[in-house]
Amino acid sequence: MKNSTPTVIRRNLERHGVYNPGEIRWNYPTARLVEEIIRNKEGWLSHHGAVVVHTGKHTGRAPKDKFIVAYSNQDEIWWGAINTPMPPYAFERLHKKFATFFQLRPLYVQDLWLGNHPAHRVSVRIITETAWHSLFARNLFIHKDLSSTPHPDPDFTLIHAPSFRANPVEDGTRSETVIAIDFQQRLILIGGTAYAGEIKKAMFTIMNYLLPQRNVLPMHCSANVGPQGDVALFFGLSGTGKTTLSSDPDRFLIGDDEHGWGDDGIFNFEGGCYAKTIHLNAQLEPLIWSAVHRFGTVLENVILNYDSRLVDFEADTITENTRAAYPLEFIPHALTEGRGGHPQHIFFLSADAFGVLPPLARLTPDQALYYFLTGYTAKLAGTETGLGREPQATFSACFGAPFLPLHPTIYARMLRDKIQRHNTRVWLINTGWTGGPYGVGSRIPLPYTRAMVRAVLSNAMEETAYYHDPIFGLWVPESCPGVPSELLHPRQTWADPHAYDRQALLLAEQFHANFEKITGDSPIAIPHR
Repeated sequence: MKNSTPTVIRRNLERHGVYNPGEIRWNYPTARLVEEIIRNKEGWLSHHGAVVVHTGKHTGRAPKDKFIVAYSNQDEIWWGAINTPMPPYAFERLHKKFATFFQLRPLYVQDLWLGNHPAHRVSVRIITETAWHSLFARNLFIHKDLSSTPHPDPDFTLIHAPSFRANPVEDGTRSETVIAIDFQQRLILIGGTAYAGEIKKAMFTIMNYLLPQRNVLPMHCSANVGPQGDVALFFGLSGTGKTTLSSDPDRFLIGDDEHGWGDDGIFNFEGGCYAKTIHLNAQLEPLIWSAVHRFGTVLENVILNYDSRLVDFEADTITENTRAAYPLEFIPHALTEGRGGHPQHIFFLSADAFGVLPPLARLTPDQALYYFLTGYTAKLAGTETGLGREPQATFSACFGAPFLPLHPTIYARMLRDKIQRHNTRVWLINTGWTGGPYGVGSRIPLPYTRAMVRAVLSNAMEETAYYHDPIFGLWVPESCPGVPSELLHPRQTWADPHAYDRQALLLAEQFHANFEKITGDSPIAIPHR
């Protein structure tokens, strides 16, 4: 088929440093990308029409391989272990290597958008080596408002080459993998990893940098809205239940992972969902189950029976971090316009591997800031390179520290102001373990967690009596409709209450140490009790 790529695309690629590439496959629609994936032998077609792909060595993010280009006028960047500086000359050398890599190679280009708010929308160009990553980007980001005209000058460009290998000696990288972001040149380079989550989170990092300058709070959360227009936000790291709890048949999904909170309400950054699929259950998660069985969905590292073409969501042969990327429109009752009013309720989700946090607690405004800056959960195996089979306790400021180019207290101050202005209630939910730590206790059943969320959203918890937890200082309900009362008292679920006390005190001490490390001398520092 003759290449009909607009001339402006070729010229803009030269502006991005990409000269003399092979055929440019610009804005291919879903069906055409699926054909390319099969033709290129990048993946397989499942029985239900989803594309199954494998990411090779990297089955999760590689945070230690991420860099931000350091210019002399970038004092606002939160430099350190999360935002590792890269000299501009090193980035330029890498950029030239990427350009050389793409010479005479066919490449895929998607001109897309971030942000469903017209005043805060960011145009992006995703240049990829493979068709399946182009389909991933098309599923995850916004393309519905695109015309046949390319972006004349996109706000940001991402060049993605999973087959590229950096040279640590020459390039100053930690390994052959590199994720490098240049805010000044508005350019992102990703090489040496096929894990598609790197594309998604690089775009999220961009929004976390741009939006605070516009008085918009970027948030690592899912969001939905009830029939009466009441908006709820669900903050949490991977595996805590953001996607699952926000995909409620009785409410309208705004988005499953990334949102902004501006002067007129919230809006989704994305046009799709990137859901974990390990142990996906049709009865417990019917909306996600239906979406992952649709033509055009990308299934990442899911095990496929090559004879029957059926997928096995229980298998973790490759990784526990199996994923599905699908358009938001695959979820019934999803709000494809991606916007809502100011939230009435916010839920902080933690998968507590130690089994000591209560399943539900009401937070004071001070506690809301404390737990927002703490961002505690148990990081589950597979979400990052280097994690073992056992979950690890982790603290991630704002429930998304790896994606924060600015200091966490900047986002926390914005959250404090918006909660106070809009009288938003904040809750802590433990979606992790009860009756003991991981390996001893059991995971809190999803139906009970859903019942707690429903009780809060229906205002059924307003008249409930609360008790004051002596270790964490939390206000815990004595009862909740649809939930056994003993489950609400974590100490009572342990066979040895004294063992619970020891473990809870240890975790509380870790909370304090982490909070002091994050806030330092910042005036936002507050006690959690």
